[in-house]
Amino acid sequence: MGELFDAYDENFGEVVQSSIDFSGLPHSFFTTAKADALRDLIATRLPGVHHPHLLDVGCGVGELHPLVRGMFGRLCGADVSAASVARARGRNPDVEYRAYDGETLPYDRATFDLSIAICVLHHVPTRQWPVFVREMRRVVRPGGLVCLIEHNPFNPLTRLAVARCEFDRDAVLLRAGRTRALMADAGLRDIASHYFLMMPSAAPLARRVERGFRRLPVGAQYLASGIV
Repeated sequence: MGELFDAYDENFGEVVQSSIDFSGLPHSFFTTAKADALRDLIATRLPGVHHPHLLDVGCGVGELHPLVRGMFGRLCGADVSAASVARARGRNPDVEYRAYDGETLPYDRATFDLSIAICVLHHVPTRQWPVFVREMRRVVRPGGLVCLIEHNPFNPLTRLAVARCEFDRDAVLLRAGRTRALMADAGLRDIASHYFLMMPSAAPLARRVERGFRRLPVGAQYLASGIV
């Protein structure tokens, strides 16, 4: 998988944008929505933790990090693509990046308050899904959170975007229920999920409407989280 994304370290954003051009929205709209989702997650599920320590697993070229750096006391990223990690370091010199082998994360047990993987699991071979989630749990302290954001396979526009994306050709999309089951098998508790990116607007009213329907499987993506 590392070799696949090594080839897109310099044009990752352009490739993603070409896959969603039909929506009329910029890639930055979707990245900002994920940053907002993380902000809400921290406020609701880590309310007593100020500036938590975060590990972004499968961080790619670090496109999310300029939008969230003020939210975290320590911000780290790990990826199997050494080329992507090198590019991320150049873009975000204040973030700690490490390449890894896709199996064992290069951090000690209970190092972080939160580990996340954003649209990564569907690229991982299915037989490795349980190990991937267990590793995300291992590096999080007791009481911390593991968070997975994935494409919603019930959304037809999401399926269209995946079909149009060059590096999603072998992607295996997961239903939210499957993701929650993987998290439970990894030993996480109080697992919850919700959908987002239902409306093509970042306006406060649109976001409030989305929150009212977040349990319905209509959003382009969903967020699942569980407590260690």
